[in-house]
Amino acid sequence: MSARLGVDGRPAGAASSHRSLGRPSYKAAKRIIDLALAAAALLAVMPVLAAACMAILAESPGSPLYLQWRAGRGGRPFRIVKLRTMVRGADKLGPALTVDCDPRITRVGSVLRRWSIDELPQLLNVLAGQMSLVGPRPELVAIAAGYTPRERLVLGVRPGITGWAQVNGRDDLSIPEKLGLELDYCGRRGLRLDLTILARTVGVVAGGRGAKH
Repeated sequence: MSARLGVDGRPAGAASSHRSLGRPSYKAAKRIIDLALAAAALLAVMPVLAAACMAILAESPGSPLYLQWRAGRGGRPFRIVKLRTMVRGADKLGPALTVDCDPRITRVGSVLRRWSIDELPQLLNVLAGQMSLVGPRPELVAIAAGYTPRERLVLGVRPGITGWAQVNGRDDLSIPEKLGLELDYCGRRGLRLDLTILARTVGVVAGGRGAKH
């Protein structure tokens, strides 16, 4: 069986690719880019967020925001911020993970998920240093607690709003498939790859691929 290739054509997880993880210059540049782009994006999308919040409130009672505990860098829990796309109390009405054609998703929520507008409040998580624009998607704390020692390597990287798994299948992937791609990213990450993922994210969002709505 041939080895799965990574983003540059080399076998995924090659040991030499881990050198970028500790480069202070990359970490500093990535954080500066995160702060600058997240602040600018948040200002730009404020009208969209305001309109989305009003639409959510008009259709369903309850807060337009949804907070959920996720596993961050080092496994430390943090509260991710999203726009609410389900009925109030959805956590008590079904599984923690959203399924295809989930009846708990509201009509407004379906539109928000289709265009990934529900993810925009996570720009606040980026500004707070809990997330990055690009990185492994943060999993539920309960799921992350069951990671194998190898899978826990993804917790060594600040989680992102978008990532390598997001532009290669998103919710169409199983959790093991997502983790494989996230581990590939962790071993090869750098500014060039981050910018490539950001550019590809635009196309994925525009096409609505992989989103459960």
